[in-house]
Amino acid sequence: MNEEIVELERQIFELTAKLHELHKSNSGEVVRNYVFDTQAGQTNLLELFGDHDHLLVIHNMGQACRYCTLWADGLNGFLPHLESTMAVVLLSKDSPDTQRTFANSRGWRFRLASHGGGDYARDQTVAERSANMPGAVVYQRNGDEIVRKNAVVFGPGDLYCSIWNILALAGLSEDSWTPQYNYWRRPEILEDGGENLLD
Repeated sequence: MNEEIVELERQIFELTAKLHELHKSNSGEVVRNYVFDTQAGQTNLLELFGDHDHLLVIHNMGQACRYCTLWADGLNGFLPHLESTMAVVLLSKDSPDTQRTFANSRGWRFRLASHGGGDYARDQTVAERSANMPGAVVYQRNGDEIVRKNAVVFGPGDLYCSIWNILALAGLSEDSWTPQYNYWRRPEILEDGGENLLD
């Protein structure tokens, strides 16, 4: 085995453990109770906590972004585990109806809410000077006070989408692979006759 790889993996493991400790000790900052649209009507940040004291908000650019779709596809698989300890919601600028149609097409089970590109998107962006950047924010509730505990930007090669590390084992990266919505390609000749094909 390549000793340099083993040593670098050890260092990454130790740095990741240090990062987790910093996340844990970060005091965060108080934010206001933003309002969102859902298919059931308006809701707010406090209501999104439900019975939990922590809320994971996934910042999604909407159904027009293949990369955001990739991250949400991955997080959807962890959803029951995440929801055992915190509330989870996926936010985007898309309308509630557009969100639900796309979520259904992907098999997503997230609660959905729309910020519509308003104050929340501008104030709580995970990247400065960008009102529609993918990432995640964890909020903590202290009574009626909401604290933005930690935030992260999503992007190719990050720690929050495991596919990049799996691709790297094969020598692949974001330079050689781009996520798609659908990997099936219609062949030139359909052996089944091609009737009633929906795509």
